[in-house]
This record gives sequence, structure tokens and C-alpha cells, in this order.
Amino acid sequence: MSDMPEIAALDDGASGGGAAGREPGTPEDAVLARLALGLDGVQAAQRGRTSQARESFERLWEALGERGDVFHRCVLAHYLADLQDDPRAELEWDRRALAAADSLTAERAQTYESALQVRAFYPSLHLNLASDHLKLGEPDRARDQLERAVRSLDALPEDAYSAGIRSAVDELQQRLR
Repeated sequence: MSDMPEIAALDDGASGGGAAGREPGTPEDAVLARLALGLDGVQAAQRGRTSQARESFERLWEALGERGDVFHRCVLAHYLADLQDDPRAELEWDRRALAAADSLTAERAQTYESALQVRAFYPSLHLNLASDHLKLGEPDRARDQLERAVRSLDALPEDAYSAGIRSAVDELQQRLR
């Protein structure tokens, strides 16, 4: 993650009650606290501490709120789905990620990265939903979501991440035959 050093640097100013020259409790402190929660969650996930990562991301979700930035909700719900032990909880988080993606505009996504296309989110989102339904013993729903993933594969660029998504789609298609 290329943004991690920047986030860590911002987080350093938040510990200890606010950056120099600024009173604690400012809007900037709230942003820094959210960044710290996100960084904590990412680091815990990378170290295999699933429950710690989940707790950190859930606190971040609470701070963000259901009406928070749609791009952040999409990404955060997508992460949270992968950290769930219960397949029903995973399905609910994946549904939240999809709902956020459905209301995400290209302009908002491109404020994060200029080449980012919202359409490119859908193969992964639908693949995850297909996997959730299969775990829950719902093969027909899994096939429906997998078909949606297949129909959206053309939105993916030609890179290693996209190759992984395509491979996972192929594997799930084999399992569902």
C-alpha cells in the first residue's frame, strides 16, 4: 500500500491529543483518528490478526456512518466482508459494498485515482457475493451472482489483480458445474 507511510505520518500527529499549534477536538483530529483506525486495521489484517482488524474496521465504519463518503463505504465494507467468520455476516458486508458501488460516481472514484473506473469494481463484488451464496448452500443465487461477475469482466484492465479475479471466476464456475 503506497499510502501507508503518508497515513502513518498523519497518525503521528494525532497521538498525544493533537498536532502542534492545534487544539484537540478539531475536525482534523477526527480525520486523523479515522486514519489511525484504518491503519490499525490494515496492519492487523496484514499480520493475520483477523479479529483485531475486524474490530478496527468496524469502529471506522461506525465513525464513517451509513451516510459517510460512498467511496470509503464501498472499500471499507469490501474489506470487512473478507474479515468475517460468519458467512451470513460476510454476505451482508458484501451487499453493503455493492450498494455503495451502485451509488458511486465515476467522478468520485477518480478523485482517488484518475484512471479508476467504477465498473471495474463489479467483477470482484459479484464474485464475492457468489462465493457467499455458495458457502450458504445457495447454488442458484451463487450462479446468478457469478454470471453478473462474468458479464462485468470486460471492465477490468489487463493487470495482475484482474488476472486473479478472472482466475477466481473460472475456479468458481468449475465448482458450480
